[in-house]
Amino acid sequence: MPCSRKLFRLLWTAVLTAATTVALMGAGPAESPRAPAANFTNPVLWQDFADIDIFRVNDAYYYSASTMHYSPGAPILRSYDLVNWEFAGHSVPRLDFGAKYDLNGARGYVRGIWASFLNYRRSNSTFYWGGCVDFANTHIYSARAVEGPWQKHTTINKCYFDAGLLVDDNDTMYVAYGNTNISVAQLSADGKTEVRSQQVFSTPSSIGTLEGARFYKRNGNYYIFLTRPANGQYILKASNPFGPYTLQQVLLNMPTPIPGGGVPHQGGLVQTQNGDWYYMAFVDAYPGGRVPVLAPITWTADGWPRITTVNGGWGASYPFPNLPSRPVKPMIGVDTFAGTTLGPQWEWNHNPDTTRYTVNNGLRLQTATVTNDLYSARNTLTHRIQGPTSTATITLDLSAMRDGDRTGLAMLRDSSAWIGVKRDGGRNRVVMVNNLTMDSNWNTTNTGSEAASATFTGTRIWLRANADIRPGAGRQARFSYSTDGVTFTPLGPGFTLNNAWQFFMGYRFAIFNHATQALGGAVTLQRFELSTP
Repeated sequence: MPCSRKLFRLLWTAVLTAATTVALMGAGPAESPRAPAANFTNPVLWQDFADIDIFRVNDAYYYSASTMHYSPGAPILRSYDLVNWEFAGHSVPRLDFGAKYDLNGARGYVRGIWASFLNYRRSNSTFYWGGCVDFANTHIYSARAVEGPWQKHTTINKCYFDAGLLVDDNDTMYVAYGNTNISVAQLSADGKTEVRSQQVFSTPSSIGTLEGARFYKRNGNYYIFLTRPANGQYILKASNPFGPYTLQQVLLNMPTPIPGGGVPHQGGLVQTQNGDWYYMAFVDAYPGGRVPVLAPITWTADGWPRITTVNGGWGASYPFPNLPSRPVKPMIGVDTFAGTTLGPQWEWNHNPDTTRYTVNNGLRLQTATVTNDLYSARNTLTHRIQGPTSTATITLDLSAMRDGDRTGLAMLRDSSAWIGVKRDGGRNRVVMVNNLTMDSNWNTTNTGSEAASATFTGTRIWLRANADIRPGAGRQARFSYSTDGVTFTPLGPGFTLNNAWQFFMGYRFAIFNHATQALGGAVTLQRFELSTP
């Protein structure tokens, strides 16, 4: 009878619902289901994280990037869905590559950590980072957890330029590296020395330059993924790590998903635990830097990767990866510097003088350098800017400043400006300074000009910089200040950001405190907030 069948269905539905409820309660909190049709948008993260290496360990994805003169170097991001990322740590705790990285008489701008590798070796549950510094030696660091502690594993007296690391099925470690002439090195079992190295490919003159190697193995084939800077991507395939290799083009001048940005290129491939493949590339998006974009990958029957395009280009959006959602710490928000260490979202301009700052419910910055040049001042702390536009607001306690001290919030790159406080003759003034510049060798050519000022009698100030880092010329940052944290007063003209690529790193928000007369003064950074409209 229809009525009886209906009653049976209702009862059976109730039983299933109760069983499901019991099962979920027994299994702990359930993950929030994601709507099947949900899409993500590119860039997946609008911050400056270039020279990507990406890989998976179980259900976690890790992302390494270059940082050049910033310290600590080689940040590690973590995600569980390839779209939402959080800071996890740094592979290079300190730039121990020469005195110039201490910003103590010499400078290391646009040197340091370039394209490098990060991968995981299952046989000993260890992460390995490696990179060539100053075109000289290759330094390898290792850790059992991405959070650290990271330690120097070895230094190889050879430059593995733009290197990618493969840990083969038999646990052998191989490094692919080079510019135009691509080589493969086999490392010793302990990963500390080179056993063998040979050139495996020479780039045809019709292509020009290939670099940025990443090394993979799939279905018994070895792949070296290479970029043609900054508009192409190619891949080599062989049945042996030392070749012979066959070349295919992956993309060339592919339309970008970011208006005004460059062609997606470089980066790496990653396979999910479900067997799906993705390509995380980056887009030149100056003045903000180089930002990551994600696209699905398919493979031809004969083993070549193909990017899933949208209307012939890299998609502005794609279906969300079929991966479980897990919470991650947001890449924007508030930091009040609780605890006694800085979070991994912070990097210093060159190595800091660790005796001149302390973290304890606030960041106390003692002056570490006597200089009129912000580019030569130690202990300038930087934070990436969130695109397309974002605002940094800092709260400073000025009560321990001394005459000649300069403190503030900068838009830091090879052309810079700042808002802050100058203390002279026992008095503070709030000022906006622009026209800080470097030449093409990264030497200071101008230490800045005071464009606006106002009297200021308090000992606590709020400083704000609003930055528009959409790709293109004419983007601006604007500065303001407050005496109460509520009402902000604009100060100075808009600062036009330099969108040339040659400095490589994009603009950053930077907090500084340096002396021009004598050491001894200090400020306390009580709060930092990075917000978006």
